[in-house]
Amino acid sequence: MNKTGSVIYPGRDLEAMSFAVNYHKWILRLFKSHIGSHVVEVGAGTGSFSELLMQQEPVQTLSLIEPSQDMYAALDARLEDLQPRVRVATYNTTFRQAAESLKGTRPDTIIYVNVLEHIADDAAELAAVHDLLEKNGKVLIFVPALRWLYSAHDKNIGHFRRYAKHELETKCRRAGFEIVHSTYFDFFGVVPWWVNFRLLRASATSADAVKIYDRYVVSLAERIESAIEPPVGKNVLLVAKKT
Repeated sequence: MNKTGSVIYPGRDLEAMSFAVNYHKWILRLFKSHIGSHVVEVGAGTGSFSELLMQQEPVQTLSLIEPSQDMYAALDARLEDLQPRVRVATYNTTFRQAAESLKGTRPDTIIYVNVLEHIADDAAELAAVHDLLEKNGKVLIFVPALRWLYSAHDKNIGHFRRYAKHELETKCRRAGFEIVHSTYFDFFGVVPWWVNFRLLRASATSADAVKIYDRYVVSLAERIESAIEPPVGKNVLLVAKKT
């Protein structure tokens, strides 16, 4: 159900590795203990991560925001097929445009997976998130990391930036958040990404390469990173709380 007016933009789902199920499940496992009852997912895309969120026991309501008209249509179609147990509302617009309508849901969790880097004014976005969240509510953020990995590919898919961990932490604190957890993520992905997009200047992600990485590398990487926090990684994963 479309709660607001649509926004025209092409939509980006590939860099979120929407077809990499194990990768998304890894992200979710790190977020799981911080997910509350009333959840907002910003930039839901076609619903690959949303589908996992619907299966989480604490979740009672799930508000999905997706500005892309094409992705929004695919998201709605997916929801009809899924028939989720939780109450779901969809918004074909941006977070800040939907914020007023979302107040009635009293969100305690707002999630950004490979989305914040697409937003030009991320500081204003984080401030709006802080305003909307209930007290002690949390924002869960997953973004691409390391400025020296920024490539023409990043620019082509609409990335304004790649983050340093301390940079994202600082921006969250300035918005009024307390950092609960912050870590680099996917150490093993750094070199392949640099070779593919910086050295070879590839213009797109190979679906076959992502599937191989998802099948054979992700489970090993998760085991290692659960034991040893990576000093750097292809991404940053952060949880922050409104106090």
